[in-house]
Amino acid sequence: MILSASGWRKVFAASGNEQDKSPEITNSDKALSAIAAEVFFDYLCDVAKTPCPVIALGMDTRPTGKEIALAMLHVLAKKDCVIQYTGISSAPEIMAYAKKLDGFIYISASHNPIGHNGIKFGINDGGVVNAQENAKITAEFLKRLSEDGAEEKALERIKSCPLNKMESVLSGEKAAKHNSLKAYEDFVKETVSDSANPAHQEDFFQIIHGELDKKPMGILCDFNGSSRTLCIDKNFLNNHHMNFYAMNGNPGEIVHEIIPESENLVYVAEEMERLQAAGQKDAVLGYMPDCDGDRGNIVYWDEKQNKAVILKAQEVFSLSVLAELTFSIWCHQGEEGFKPAVCVNCPTSMRIEEIAECLGASVFRGEVGEANVVNLAREKRAEGWNVRILGEGSNGGTITYPASVRDPLNTLFAIIKLLVMKESGLFEMWCKKRGVSYNPNYTLSDILETLPKYTTTGVSESRAVLKVREMDHAKLKSAFQKNFEKEWKTSPLVKKYGFTRYEGVLTNGTKETRNATDWSLSGKGGLKVIFYDKEDKPCAFIWMRGSGTEPVFRVMCDVKGDNIQMEKELLEWETSLLS
Repeated sequence: MILSASGWRKVFAASGNEQDKSPEITNSDKALSAIAAEVFFDYLCDVAKTPCPVIALGMDTRPTGKEIALAMLHVLAKKDCVIQYTGISSAPEIMAYAKKLDGFIYISASHNPIGHNGIKFGINDGGVVNAQENAKITAEFLKRLSEDGAEEKALERIKSCPLNKMESVLSGEKAAKHNSLKAYEDFVKETVSDSANPAHQEDFFQIIHGELDKKPMGILCDFNGSSRTLCIDKNFLNNHHMNFYAMNGNPGEIVHEIIPESENLVYVAEEMERLQAAGQKDAVLGYMPDCDGDRGNIVYWDEKQNKAVILKAQEVFSLSVLAELTFSIWCHQGEEGFKPAVCVNCPTSMRIEEIAECLGASVFRGEVGEANVVNLAREKRAEGWNVRILGEGSNGGTITYPASVRDPLNTLFAIIKLLVMKESGLFEMWCKKRGVSYNPNYTLSDILETLPKYTTTGVSESRAVLKVREMDHAKLKSAFQKNFEKEWKTSPLVKKYGFTRYEGVLTNGTKETRNATDWSLSGKGGLKVIFYDKEDKPCAFIWMRGSGTEPVFRVMCDVKGDNIQMEKELLEWETSLLS
C-alpha cells in the first residue's frame, strides 16, 4: 500500500489484478481497512477533543468499495462512533458535508485502474489531512499492523460488532446521503459565486441565467459509472438554466479507463458531435470526471472547425485561472489591499505566470499533491494574499476557494463565467491587459487563441512515465545533476535553443527552493530545471518526481511557444540523463 498524503492506495481486488472488476477483497485487506478506520477514529477523538466524533464515510463506485466500507463500518459502530454513511458519494460532496461534522473517511483510488482502491482521511476543513498529520496517522497505522496477531484480532473485531448497531448505521444511509447532497449544493453555490451571502449568490446567478436565456447552453457529461452519477450535476445545471446530456450514467458501470485524459475524452467528443449532427446545437461543453468525481477535464464545440475539441489539461487549468482571476478582480474592484495570487504545483506550465502577470497577480508553487497546493494557498492567505484559484495544471485540477478539493462543477462554471458574463467584462478585461483586440461576439475558440502559447508534455503520455532502478530518489537526482552539469557545456541543444543559463528549483511540501545548488536535497519532492534565454527570461523547463500514489517516476517538459520539436528533444535529453 502506498501511504501518501493524497491517499492510501493499493490493488484491493482479491486476485491482485489491477483490472479485475470483482467486488471481493481478501481477509487481510478487510483487516487493513478496519485498522485504518480505528486509527483515524482515535486520531479524530484527539483532534476534535471528543470521545464520540461524527464521521462521514462514503465511497466511489469501484467494485471493492462496499467490502472495504463494511469492514470499516463494523469497527466504527462497535466504538460507538456517530457515523454518517453516505454510500456512493463524490469526493467534493463528502468533503463539503464533513465541514459540518468532525471528519470523513472516503474510499477511492481516484483515477487509478478499477482493481485499485484506497482511503482518504480529512477533518472538517474541506480537504484531506495535510502531510504532517497524515504522517502521524500513517505511523500509528504501521505500528498497529506490526503487533502480534493484528490481522486475526481485527477480523474478530469486525465480526463482534452488535447487529443492531450496524442496522442503525445502514438504515441512516438515505438520510445521510440527502444531507450530504444538500450541503454540497449549498457549498457549490458559495464557491462559484465567491460569496456566502445568499443575496449575493442570487445576484450572481441572475446574471448567468439572463445570458443563458438569451443563448441556451447544453452540458454533456460522460459519467463513466463514476460517483457523480449519484451527485447534483444534472439538477444543479438544469436549475441554473442549462440543458444536460448524460452518457454512461449508471453507477458502477465503468465502461472505459477511469483517468480523464485525452485518450478517454474521445467518447465525450464523439457524443458531442453526434448531438450536434442531431440538431442539439446547444451541446457546446462536455466533461468526464474520474471515479471519485473530483476532477473533470473538458471538451468543447469549436464553431470555427465545426467539430468537438478535447482541451489539454494545462489549457483547462489556464482557462480556469484566467476566469477566476478576472472574476475575482471584478468582485473586488477598488478594494484597498486586494492582492490576487495563484498557487500551483511545480510542473504547472509557465503560461500561468504570463496570465497572472498580465492581471497583476503573483504565482506561488509547491510540490505535486493536492494537499500541498491547498496548504500553500492557506499559508499565503494567512500572509494577506487573495488566493481565489489554485490547483495542479499538470492534470487540469482546478480548486476554487473556499473549496479545498478539485471539482468539475467549479471548472465548468469558470468557463461559463468567461463565456456569458459579457456585460461584466471579464474577457474584455483580459484582452485589454493582454493587448489584443476584443470581439464582443467571441467564442471559447477566441478565448483560447489569446492564451500564452506553450508546448507541454501530457501527464498520461507513456514517455512521461519512467521505470527507474534506483529507488533512492535523492541519490538518483544527485547523479542526474552530475550528468546534467557535465553535458551543459557540450550539449548541442543549449546552443540550438539559445539557453544562456539554468536554475535548479526544488519543491518539498509547500516550500519552493530557488537557485538550488544541491539537487539531491529535494529527496522525494520535485526537481525542476528552468532554462533562460538571451533576454534572461524563462523559456523552458524540465521536471521530475517520483509518484506518491503509483510506483513510477514522472518526467515532463514545458516550452514557450508552439514548438513540439523542442519539447521532444528536451524531454529525451532529460530521460537520457536519468538512465
